[in-house]
Amino acid sequence: MSRSLRSIPLIATLGLAAALAVSACGSATVAGSSSSSAPSTNSVSPAAAESAAGSGIKIGFITKTETNPFFVKMKEGAVQAAQAAGVELVTATGKFDGDNESQITAIENMTASGVAGILLAPSDSKAIVPAVQAARAQGIPVIVLDSPLDPQDASDALFATDNAKAGKLIGQWAKAKFAGKPAVIATLDYTPGVAVGTLRHDGFLSGFGIADGDPSIVCSQDSGGDQAKGQTVMENCLQGNPDINLVYTINEPAALGAYTAIEAAGKQDQITIVSVDGGCTGIQGVADGKIDATSQQYPLKMAAQGVDALVAFAGGGAKPTGYTDTGVTLITDDPQPGVTSQDTGYGLQNCWG
Repeated sequence: MSRSLRSIPLIATLGLAAALAVSACGSATVAGSSSSSAPSTNSVSPAAAESAAGSGIKIGFITKTETNPFFVKMKEGAVQAAQAAGVELVTATGKFDGDNESQITAIENMTASGVAGILLAPSDSKAIVPAVQAARAQGIPVIVLDSPLDPQDASDALFATDNAKAGKLIGQWAKAKFAGKPAVIATLDYTPGVAVGTLRHDGFLSGFGIADGDPSIVCSQDSGGDQAKGQTVMENCLQGNPDINLVYTINEPAALGAYTAIEAAGKQDQITIVSVDGGCTGIQGVADGKIDATSQQYPLKMAAQGVDALVAFAGGGAKPTGYTDTGVTLITDDPQPGVTSQDTGYGLQNCWG
């Protein structure tokens, strides 16, 4: 999830005939039309791919935004996997992160157009559930990417980072880094109603060995995962609590915003920042010493594996179910004993954006 939450136009172009009936919420990508050069992660069996190719199979793909590098990379993985399988990818996105209404419309339109299944990165984990249930009631499997629904079993399957583990890793790293030194903690969280924010926050606290309400937490505010808001929130936290020495952020844009505020206060050598995402800008921030450690996730893999699962189902295979962990790696140039990590060289080789 790099969740840089910039407002964007809703995708409204159709790459195929208007008969796709995705109206003003979707676009269609013809298999083989993308110029992506990323290495293939497709794992569909030859038999399933042969069954799917040329059969008119369409798969829906819905993300939060079109410009966020995390979702750009996710779409790249979906396009690549659809190309490899010879199926059509129908895509849609919201006007902004949190635009639940556009995602509902996209699900309805894709259902009407006869997609074989839908991949969804939900903007609101709870509010989107009725639309997902309506699609499933018509026999269309829905795989959720990145952040689970609330409840998680409202979708057929989840392909995602273990966000609780991602938070726990940076919490464990911070605990080892502090080595008994008292921590004065600020948490720059996401926004209410989105499971990924809760999972990462709770994971961080668990890894550090504390819980909400612990007196070491002196400031907790929502940043929305936005760099500018992260800076403002950090400025507010420092004004109220100048002794803060450990900052958890929901993602790397918020972390970089926090660093700007910390640097302006002349405290860059006094405060440790930990985060989650693994985008190239964020990993470079670790290499530059602005972020001390981050948990890297892999959006291309989420989407590619999700497409593979729907192609296999459309070719006569089993309906995708359950949770598939798409992996997470702690990235830092300051390794701590007892906490497995990779350096920023590894992180930059595997980053996105």
